[in-house]
Amino acid sequence: MILALPRWSVSPLSRGAVIGALGLTALAMLGRHIPTARIAAAAQPDAAPEVQERRDSVELRVEPFGRLPDGRDVECYTLRNARGMRVRVMTFGATLLTVEAPDRHGRSDHVALYLDTLDDYVKGHPLFGSIVGRYANRIAGARFTLDGRAYRLEANAGEHHIHGGKHGFQNQLWRAKPLPGAGSAGVELSLESPDGEGGYPGNVEVAVTYRLNDRNELWIEYAATTDKPTPLNLTNHVYWNLAGAGSGDVLGHELTLRASHFLPTDAKKIPTGEIRSVEGTPMDFRQGAALGSRIDQVEGANYDHCYVLDQPGGNEPALCARLVEPRSGRVLEVLTTKPGVQLYTAKGLSDRLRGGGKPYGAYHGVCLETQFFPDAPNQPRFPSPVLRPGQTYRHATVFRFGAT
Repeated sequence: MILALPRWSVSPLSRGAVIGALGLTALAMLGRHIPTARIAAAAQPDAAPEVQERRDSVELRVEPFGRLPDGRDVECYTLRNARGMRVRVMTFGATLLTVEAPDRHGRSDHVALYLDTLDDYVKGHPLFGSIVGRYANRIAGARFTLDGRAYRLEANAGEHHIHGGKHGFQNQLWRAKPLPGAGSAGVELSLESPDGEGGYPGNVEVAVTYRLNDRNELWIEYAATTDKPTPLNLTNHVYWNLAGAGSGDVLGHELTLRASHFLPTDAKKIPTGEIRSVEGTPMDFRQGAALGSRIDQVEGANYDHCYVLDQPGGNEPALCARLVEPRSGRVLEVLTTKPGVQLYTAKGLSDRLRGGGKPYGAYHGVCLETQFFPDAPNQPRFPSPVLRPGQTYRHATVFRFGAT
């Protein structure tokens, strides 16, 4: 494995190490530890890239993706291996634009929901592939108390706070640095979040690295430091459809979760504080089941629940979920260092959103968002998401693709 991550993703560092993390040197070094088996020549790009770098047949290229209303340019980084996978990442929102993966016959298709243009993303979208922060998921009452001091956040989900608010990381332009390498290629994106942004304390430096390797694994690695204590919970909000984006609903996808417990919520999706067994409930995916097999027994006929993983990854990403699409044979395994995963079946998607000219609809994607628990800043029983000065937040999630 490539990371040595402390349990619950926070570790003490010396002042010098913190400065190094702020300079993003640590993440650049992390990338060199990814196993690097050689692969055959990658397919040629569809169009001549503006910049292209190659190492041992792994292709990495960058080209313009558009311009924001304020005139700033947005870039798109394309990662392609020789086994049929192609990944595209843009700097606006550190967004995973598209993921293409082969089926059992070797035919590749888009397996993550996406939009066609930068303007489509700027107009507003349900976080297709974006990095969410400072705090993914909900915080009750849009407030929390830390070290005896009360903090008020933006209330953007009724009276509650969700996904960092309108100034969340998903709505910001990140800096990018290409990371070519033998057997893998990636891009490191970095962002500075000022003290008080969204109501959160502390100046926070964040870096997120996407890396595709020759084993059809997409790694997402997170690191952050702060100068004041602050809650931090980062995730990628990608919507998967292993039959192909725009091909229909995901209710026939078969999901297995390594989770014996979940977090019940109230009517506003705020955890009650209970950690409840999945035994005998429609929440039980331990043995594998189609997403739609019991969804009508769930309130609102929609999964939007955080699961407590049986074996949190700790120092190394551990398998937490397996998703299979029977028709194509595509398989997605999710590994993480985080203690929870939010299952969301996207009942509310509508045909106003399109990718490749294909309209999306209810249940057309499923999210498996690895994260700390929702409302953890207000729930003392939950693992603490608080990052303090002298510590580095670290988290890794792996999306591993295959076929049956």
